[in-house]
Amino acid sequence: MAQPASVLGDRGDPRLHEKERDIADAFEARAVRGGVHPQHRPLHDSSVTFEEYNYYAQLSRAEEDTYTDHDRERGWISLIFPSKSDAGEAVKDAAAVNTSDKNVTAGITDDEWTNASRALRTATRGAIFYLITTDILGPFGLPYAFGTMGWGPGIALYTVFAGLAIYSGYLLWDVFMGLDSFHYPIRHFGDLGFRLYGPWMRYLINVLQSIQLILNVGLIVISNGEALSQVAKFKLCFIVCCLIWAIVGFLVGQIRTLQKFGWIANAAVWLNLICMFISMGGAANGPPNYASVSSSAGQIINGGISVQKLPDNSFPPVQTSGGLPHSDSFAGTISGAMNAVFAYGGAMVFPEFMAEMRRPKDFLTGMWAAQAFIYFWYMFYGLFMYGYQGQYVVNPSYLGVSGYAVQTAGNVFAFLSAAIAAALYGNIGVKVLYNSIFVELFRFPPLTTKGGKIAWVVLIPIYWSVAFILAASIPNFSGLTSVVASFCILHFTYSFPPLFAIAFWAKKFGMQEGEGFQPESGEVVRRDSGFRRFIRGFFFPGFATSKYFYMNVFNIIYLLGALALAGLGSYSSIETLKDAFASSVTTSFTCKSPVDN
Repeated sequence: MAQPASVLGDRGDPRLHEKERDIADAFEARAVRGGVHPQHRPLHDSSVTFEEYNYYAQLSRAEEDTYTDHDRERGWISLIFPSKSDAGEAVKDAAAVNTSDKNVTAGITDDEWTNASRALRTATRGAIFYLITTDILGPFGLPYAFGTMGWGPGIALYTVFAGLAIYSGYLLWDVFMGLDSFHYPIRHFGDLGFRLYGPWMRYLINVLQSIQLILNVGLIVISNGEALSQVAKFKLCFIVCCLIWAIVGFLVGQIRTLQKFGWIANAAVWLNLICMFISMGGAANGPPNYASVSSSAGQIINGGISVQKLPDNSFPPVQTSGGLPHSDSFAGTISGAMNAVFAYGGAMVFPEFMAEMRRPKDFLTGMWAAQAFIYFWYMFYGLFMYGYQGQYVVNPSYLGVSGYAVQTAGNVFAFLSAAIAAALYGNIGVKVLYNSIFVELFRFPPLTTKGGKIAWVVLIPIYWSVAFILAASIPNFSGLTSVVASFCILHFTYSFPPLFAIAFWAKKFGMQEGEGFQPESGEVVRRDSGFRRFIRGFFFPGFATSKYFYMNVFNIIYLLGALALAGLGSYSSIETLKDAFASSVTTSFTCKSPVDN
C-alpha cells in the first residue's frame, strides 16, 4: 500500500512499518469517509465535536512518532545548538497554498490541506528552550521580590510557583496533544479555549493576550529608552531614545518563524547571564547605589527607616530578613511578591510555541530544561544580590549597583536582551491579530504564502508603532502595565491551564466503549450528553487512569487559588498605579528622561 506523502517525505524509521501501515490505512479511510472534510469547514466551526478533534489529534501524533528524531540523536547538545527543520519537499510546496480562500480549499485534497499545516511546523526542542527562557520576564526583578519578602518566604514562594508553572506547562501540553492535528491545527492559546468552552472563551483569551503582548512590547520600548538615555548621560533626547528601539523592532520583528527566532533567542539567554554576572560582581565589590533608595525595597518595609540617613549623614548598613519584613504597605509587599510570580508568565505563549513545533511531543523536554535553568540561575542571582544589597535592592537590580561603568554595562546587555524579548512578543502578537482578524474576517492569505509574507513585512512596523505611541502617551505606563499583567498574564500561567484540563479530561474520559468519531460516516456516536457525561468523565475516569480524578480535584483547588492570587495582584497594582498617578502625570513625549534625577 502506498505510504502517505508526509511519512515518505520525513523518511520514517524502517522499524516502524507496521505503525506506518496503520497510519496509511487511517488516511485511506479518511479519504473515502462521509461527512464534511476539514478543509471544507469554516474557520473555528462550532459544529466540530471534541471527538473529531481528538480522533485527528491521535492520527497526527502517530504520524509524528514515525519522524526521524535528529534532536534525540544529538542528545542534550540539541538544547544548546538548535537544529534546522527538515520538512519534506511536498510539505514545503504546500506552504504556498492559500488555505484562507474558500475557492481554493474547495478543490484541494486532504493531503494538500494537511501538508499546508505541516509547513508551519519547523521549530525543534532546542529552539523552544531558548524561546521560553527569552520570553520569561527576566531575573532582574527577583532581588527586589526577596527584599520585600525576606529569605524564607521568598525562597518558598519562588519554589512553589516554579513547580506550579511546570505543572501548568504540562497541562497545556497534554490538552494541546489531545486537540491539535494537521487537519484541525491549533494556532493560538485561544484555540484551546474555543475547543473546550466555545467561542466566548476564545474571544476573551484573544483580547487579553493581544492587550498584554502589545503592552509588553511598548513597555520594553520605554524601559530600553530609559536605559539608553542613562548610558548617553541624558545628552540624547528621551523620546528619540525610545524611537530608536521602536525602529530596531521594525527590523528584528521581520523574523517570521519561531525556528529562525530560536537562534537570536539563544543570544538573549547569554546576554542575560552576562548582565547577571556583571551586576553580581559590582554588588560584591562596591556599596549599593544610595541615589536610588527612593525606589528600593527598603522604602516599603519598616516605614522606610532602614534606608533613611543616619545623624552622621551616612546610610544604615545592609540588612536582610529571615522572615517576612514588617511593612506599612500591604500593597507594596504584594507588588514585590508579584515580581517572583510574573517570572513564570511565559505560559501565555506556550500553545503558540507548540503550534510551530515539528514534534510537539518534544515540548516537554524543552520546557523542563528551560524551567530548571530559570529556577536555578534566577534563584541564585536573586539571593546573591539580596545578600549583598539587602534593603537597597531596586528593580531592575543592576541599577542598584554603584558605579557608572557597572550600571552602563548592565544597561547595555539588558536592553539588548529585552529588545529580543520584545521582538518575540511582537511576533506572537502580530500572529494572533493576523490570524484572528485578517485571516478569519478578511480572508487574508496564510503567512506561509507570498501574500502573507508581504503582509507581515507591512504589519510589523505598524504593530511596533502602535505599541510605541501607546506606551509613550499613557502617563505612568509601567504602573498601568502592572495592572494589566495582574488581569492578564497571571491567568495564562495559573488559571487557564487547570481550567482547560478539567474540561479536557472530563470530555476525554467521559467517552465509553463504542463511542467516538466514526471516520467512515463522519458521524459522532454518543450514548448520553450533558452533566451526566461530565460527572462520569470527572469522577469515574476508570481504574487504569484513576490518578486523573485526584488531579482534577487538585486543579479545582489550584484554579481557586490562582483566582485569589490574581485578585491580590490586581489590588496591589491598582493601589501602586493610584500612587504613581498622584505623584506624576508626565507622558514620555519629552526630552527629559524619567530616570534623570
